Amino acid sequence: MATFLHKLGRLAFRRRGTTALLWLLVLVGAVVAASSAPAPPADTFSMPGTESQKAFDLLKDKFPAASADGASARVVIRVPRGQDIAGPERKPAVSGLVAELAKAPGVVAVSDPYLPGAVSKDATTAYAVVTYKAAATQLTDAEHDALTGAFDKARATGLTVEAGGDAIKIDVAVGGAEGIGVLVSAVVLLLTFGSMIAAGMPLLTALIGVGIGISGITALGSTLGLSSNTSTLAMMIGLAVGIDYALFIISRYRSEIAEGHERREAAGRAVGTAGSAVVFAGLTVIIALSGLAVANIPMLTKMGMTAAGTVAVAVLIAITLVPALLGFAPVKVLRRLDRKAVTGKPLSARQQRKAAREAARTKPNLGTRWAGYVLRHPVAVLLVGVLGLGAIALPAASLELGLPGEGTMATDTTQRKAYDMLSESFGPGFNGPLMITVSAKDAASAAAGVGKALAGMDGVASVSPAAPNAANDTAILNLVPSTGPTDHATEELVRAIRDGVPAVAAGAGADEILVTGQTAMFIDFSKTLDDALVPYLALVVGLAFLLLVLVFRSVLVPLKAALGFLLSVSASLGAVVAVFQWGWLADVFGVKEAGPVMSTMPIFMIGVVFGLAMDYEVFLVSRMREAYVHGARPQEAVVTGFRHGGRVVSAAAIIMISVFSGFITEQNDLIKMIGFALASAVLFDAFVVRMALVPALFALLGRSAWWLPRWLDRLLPNLDVEGEKLNRAPASAHGAAPYPEREHELIR
Repeated sequence: MATFLHKLGRLAFRRRGTTALLWLLVLVGAVVAASSAPAPPADTFSMPGTESQKAFDLLKDKFPAASADGASARVVIRVPRGQDIAGPERKPAVSGLVAELAKAPGVVAVSDPYLPGAVSKDATTAYAVVTYKAAATQLTDAEHDALTGAFDKARATGLTVEAGGDAIKIDVAVGGAEGIGVLVSAVVLLLTFGSMIAAGMPLLTALIGVGIGISGITALGSTLGLSSNTSTLAMMIGLAVGIDYALFIISRYRSEIAEGHERREAAGRAVGTAGSAVVFAGLTVIIALSGLAVANIPMLTKMGMTAAGTVAVAVLIAITLVPALLGFAPVKVLRRLDRKAVTGKPLSARQQRKAAREAARTKPNLGTRWAGYVLRHPVAVLLVGVLGLGAIALPAASLELGLPGEGTMATDTTQRKAYDMLSESFGPGFNGPLMITVSAKDAASAAAGVGKALAGMDGVASVSPAAPNAANDTAILNLVPSTGPTDHATEELVRAIRDGVPAVAAGAGADEILVTGQTAMFIDFSKTLDDALVPYLALVVGLAFLLLVLVFRSVLVPLKAALGFLLSVSASLGAVVAVFQWGWLADVFGVKEAGPVMSTMPIFMIGVVFGLAMDYEVFLVSRMREAYVHGARPQEAVVTGFRHGGRVVSAAAIIMISVFSGFITEQNDLIKMIGFALASAVLFDAFVVRMALVPALFALLGRSAWWLPRWLDRLLPNLDVEGEKLNRAPASAHGAAPYPEREHELIR
């Protein structure tokens, strides 16, 4: 691996113009394809194999008119307490609102708010359903404006009017999430490299990679059903790893130059060593993201696959475009003082004094000092790190999962106000009705019997009359629970109905009874994710474990990497529960309404965090492995790894944290929550697990950390990630400097 990548790096450096031109053509082609592609579709739920999905598919077949994808709005109208909404003083205003809605552009139907069941028992509240011909994503500004204009006119007459549904426009502030991350990354890179050129390269290559990835997603959006959320998540991951991968290769190039290699050889060796780590780190991220397909939820699969594709582009750019750009500025990526040393130009008097001070400086860098401290106090560091993360993880025991709905929106939104009004006037279950489909030869008669049986169950507020289709082979019943859609009792009711279906069907003469509706769909969605979590973890952790065994030729190193990941994820989940579910520091992070954690968040976070955790493991430990292979003692190898990689890994982690933190400013709840979860997970994993617990464990394990059974050693191919073959050539062949000296005094 190292030999191949070494040759690839040298080729890209030598053919820098061709390499850069090829990537530019790819970017332009992707942008052109995206600009001519149709608009991406809206997010949709689809769960093959679940009862809810089976019922929805049945409704599309048996009730084609009812399954149209037109947008709808449920308009809730209320008069002051003590007045009658159907009285002569208020009915004209309500009728005027209905007439105004009926003539609004795009509207095909408006239900009568005075139908039986549409008026509350206290006669103060009623609702009407507005149905549009076009889907929610296709509604124009004129259609939205006409709807809100009708509401404003009705409010001027003294009515309280609020509305929910997908036809209601959600005002989303245009976030600068990626801009915030790029700005902070630029500052970190400048401080790390001390060179504008070196700091700009990772940003440039990351933006090119993200541009190609996002453009590709947009171009294929309508064909593959990739939504805008898919692009946002791909941007989040692609931007973070793109900057980090380039950072590691450029940093290694500077180290190779400092050790005396000529420029093209330094680029080749940087790609051969750091590039090998990039490839395998990228593979772990790709495996983790692609593994989301195990859940068998198309939306989650698309998110994972598109983000994995963006990571793959970032890896390819890192091992080809980065060395090509180094070829354009092989010296300018160095600090100003180092440039003159490489080119042989005379130093100014000030530069000579600075060089003399650096040469006289004997104090090791911060990474070396930190590694020495951990190696001297491994047990204390291990206990503090594990107990600290364990304490942060405690709230995760109270994790409650759910899916976003109008009941979790901010209290000042019209959707939330309409939701609360309906709950107050018609009961909490009114916002989450269940739809019961009954299939039988005489569906109307069978459904009537099913309705009577269901109406007598605990937790059922009401059951509507049966509505059969034209062929009378399928009928629909609407069941209103006595509890809200996110209440645990509602989930128990759905389970009880499904468990009792055989007896109910036999008594009513029905062939098949299915429970569906948005509430049932959300319940099935959460259960599907729960059932998929263990197989997903087994697949992802198992494949990544095998990959890390190949990389490090050790059994214990991959094992402790996986255990450290579990600590990071648990702590991050604890932080998410504390902020988003309990509401701690909610104002600081812009959380308008605390509530259940989104069902999709934990499994997606686990996939991404596992990949990123393995990133730092590969980047940091591969440098230790390289030192160990080249003859350093185990503790010396840890010091060497931190001396060369500690600062760069810290910079990479800060960059990732800044990129993910920028997405906390987004208005989309899922993006906000994932941004917070990933930022906190990287913080815990990089600075506690990889920078503290890993060296502490190496200190305790010693040489056994690199143990591998002989029979397994013979079976495994030697991938040479650490570049051992590159160092077998005579030092004079590449102008190599001796391997760095050992620092015994730091580990005594």
